[in-house]
Amino acid sequence: MAQLGGQGQPILVLPEGTSRLLGRDAQRMNILAGKTLAETVRTTLGPKGMDKMLVDSLGDIVVTNDGVTILKEMDIEHPAAKMLVEVAKTQEDEVGDGTTTAVIIAGELLKKAEDLLDQDIHPTIVSMGYRQAAEKAQEILDSISIVADDKDTLIKVAMTAMTGKGTEKARQPLAELVVDAVKQVEENGEIDKDHIKIEKKDGAIVDDSKLVQGVIIDKERVHPGMPKKVENAKIALLNCAIEVKETEVDAEIRITDPSQMQAFIEQEEQMIKDMVDKIVDSGAQVLFGQKGIDDLAQHYLSKAGVMAVRRVKKSDIEKLSKATSAKVVTNIEDLTSEDLGEAGIVSEKRISGEEMIFVEDCKEPKAVTLLVRGSTEHIVDEIERAVEDAIGVVSATIEDKKVVAGGGAGEIEISKKLKEYADGISGREQLAVAAFAEALEIVPKTLAENAGLDSIDSLVDLRAAHETSPYMGLDVFEGEVRDMNKTGVIEPHRVKKQAIQSAAEAAEMILRIDDVIASSGAGKEPDMAGMEGMGGMPGGMPPMM
Repeated sequence: MAQLGGQGQPILVLPEGTSRLLGRDAQRMNILAGKTLAETVRTTLGPKGMDKMLVDSLGDIVVTNDGVTILKEMDIEHPAAKMLVEVAKTQEDEVGDGTTTAVIIAGELLKKAEDLLDQDIHPTIVSMGYRQAAEKAQEILDSISIVADDKDTLIKVAMTAMTGKGTEKARQPLAELVVDAVKQVEENGEIDKDHIKIEKKDGAIVDDSKLVQGVIIDKERVHPGMPKKVENAKIALLNCAIEVKETEVDAEIRITDPSQMQAFIEQEEQMIKDMVDKIVDSGAQVLFGQKGIDDLAQHYLSKAGVMAVRRVKKSDIEKLSKATSAKVVTNIEDLTSEDLGEAGIVSEKRISGEEMIFVEDCKEPKAVTLLVRGSTEHIVDEIERAVEDAIGVVSATIEDKKVVAGGGAGEIEISKKLKEYADGISGREQLAVAAFAEALEIVPKTLAENAGLDSIDSLVDLRAAHETSPYMGLDVFEGEVRDMNKTGVIEPHRVKKQAIQSAAEAAEMILRIDDVIASSGAGKEPDMAGMEGMGGMPGGMPPMM
């Protein structure tokens, strides 16, 4: 709004009801949002992190300490906070772990930036300093990473990712299952995580989880007369329906004689019988169809001793193809014995009160299934999230063949080297690089706080230990500083790299915003006051939701 030439008449530039925050007000509000979000997930970090209980509008409950799950379930509205949620989602998609680390580093970078802004340092200078520091941090990270991809290291990486996620008792066996699964689907050094299917069922203990060298389909046989178990099975995969097709145009058939009606029905039956004969003649003993199977076809298939499953998901059909080497056929007429796949055993089993089809003992399958068990629905959901994280980190380690020490060791070493680097920079960027170095210490500091240790003492001990070795981290179980490589607490190089890079970029982007214009939307008044009042956890949280 502006005044017109001294006449006192306002000119409306923006629509009525639009709210606007400028300069320091806008920066303060955005930084507050970022800090609050980081504070929310901060208590979940590390082996002794606490869980969050999230209840949605339908009353569904999620209990987790997985950073990205918490942020997704929170239904955040604040625009700056949403940018940090994107950081967590990107971290999850790219590497599968380190989401909480990325968000708390971003929050701490914003907090340190606020101190610099209060000293009248321009946001652009802070952003440039952060960018410089992030690039240097990557170089330091490369220098302290260790080359490793042996099975023992991979198991340690998986166990580190799963620590503190409700899988404590079964960490070792679960980690071994994950490593076996990832190594099984590896092709030419590349891993498609989609080829590892996670099937979860409650009603048993975590130790009952197992790796199936093949695929589990959450379906049952279409006809009770079909065999429940087929050994040395020949498998056909169909992407077409086994039923008489409807005509594409409206057709009218005039029947003047009952015998014609009978002939018409017999003709349809014959068409279906021919389809089934074609399947049986190919040598198929098990059939997985992506579409429907006619009741009559089910009868004929049952008589022929063929086990059939219908309406199997496309993704499952693709996994079956990878596991059994069967080709997906789109026309029954084209089905031959060469299109069939093989499996040692195909059987229908009852798991947790539901029938499931197990396709097992495949030769060199490039798709496998992890059957994850847990005593209750909420527990098995959390174990599934832990297993997904483990699959992500093991895949990253196999592909990059690089790991770094965990327990805050990497962050402390980067922080130490960045402080030395900052001393050689002239200009105000030096302050931003030093602030970046201090911000990284939030990771070991949080690990100590969540474990009930004194964070100041822990940081002092860590800094002293890093004068002799870059691999010294915080063992939260013993409450002392140890060599993380020897303790077996290691993380993929890619997780740390992505977390630091994403956090720095998000903080830069938020700092460069000096004007927030919020339109009123469809008849809604924008609550900029609510957006400003996001600080302080207990009272400040609701406006974000």
